[in-house]
Amino acid sequence: MDSSVQLTPPRVEFYVLGSAAAQDRLRAACQLAGKGWRAGLPVFIRCTDDAQLTSLDELLWHFRGEAFIPHNRHADNPTAPVVLGLEEKPEARQGLLINLHSQLCQHLQGFSRIIEIVSQEPQQLAACRENFRLYRQKGYDPRRVEL
Repeated sequence: MDSSVQLTPPRVEFYVLGSAAAQDRLRAACQLAGKGWRAGLPVFIRCTDDAQLTSLDELLWHFRGEAFIPHNRHADNPTAPVVLGLEEKPEARQGLLINLHSQLCQHLQGFSRIIEIVSQEPQQLAACRENFRLYRQKGYDPRRVEL
């Protein structure tokens, strides 16, 4: 690959929920992962910890009975259509990152689109505000989307 070729920076969006419930963030992640997968994008959902990853894995199995979202943990199949992980580097390039972690992902340039899901829980809201500022500092143009 020619090192002089510039990759287009990813589109960064902050989807803002009206709720403070952690489960609502997970449901929004499932919905967005399904949309991304149906649009043909590889999806990587970056979780905060193993407990959140397990909860999300379980929710994806039962999210919509009529429309299964094919997914796997990164450790089990890093090339699944929807991959659940923590700090792993995604295998697929130019896909969708759904970041549920409180900090920015180290692999931002590997994605064409990044979504942060913002709840109204005070600590999580503060972390997302900081991430918004950091994206701007890094030269990205984050956008706010009300859900």
